[in-house]
Amino acid sequence: MSRTRPEVVAFDVNETLLDLAPVRAALVEAGEAESLLSTVFARTLLTGFAAAATGTWCRFRDAFDAALAQESELTDERRSAVADAFKELSPHPDVEPALRRLAGAGIRVVTLSHGSPGVAEAGLARGGVTPLVERTLTSEAIRAWKPSREVYLWAAGTCDVAPDRMALVAAHGWDVLGAQRAGLTGAWFPRSERAYPAVYERPHVAGGDLGAVVEALLALPPA
Repeated sequence: MSRTRPEVVAFDVNETLLDLAPVRAALVEAGEAESLLSTVFARTLLTGFAAAATGTWCRFRDAFDAALAQESELTDERRSAVADAFKELSPHPDVEPALRRLAGAGIRVVTLSHGSPGVAEAGLARGGVTPLVERTLTSEAIRAWKPSREVYLWAAGTCDVAPDRMALVAAHGWDVLGAQRAGLTGAWFPRSERAYPAVYERPHVAGGDLGAVVEALLALPPA
């Protein structure tokens, strides 16, 4: 099926839009190596994905705390302080021009995360880009995790568009795959991953950076 220019572009939040540097800094302050974040973040996703796959559910923050407890000997208080750092995130430098480009082209912009409520809002406000985003969505509202199909369909329904009229931009291949399997247009660029996983179906749109995938989405033919 050929893809057309979307009416709405949804963005993943953690790593795709917001820089996790404050969380790394919080780990260092707690006495851990900043490199631990990659392992903990991956285990957080594994915990959430497994819960969703088995028909249960947990909050992102609880999954993160459980992962941090598995990978470190930090006290409850120190783990809580590290998790609190998610509310200190800021957008990557390329985010503002990408969102402004979409807004200028008349494309609606939303965020779609399975992260804790308030994280996206705080980060967007810190970067001064809140006016460029129509709404922030977290799948905690429906007790689900991406890449479950229901999350993407819920997001499209919330925005009152058909799935094929919404695109999902993410720096995570699993997120793009989930969106595409739900009927959305998937757009991937390298930030947290060097390459798109070869075992997945190819992304509908890919580019060398965030700006490139935005331009590629805008270059799609109109519906």
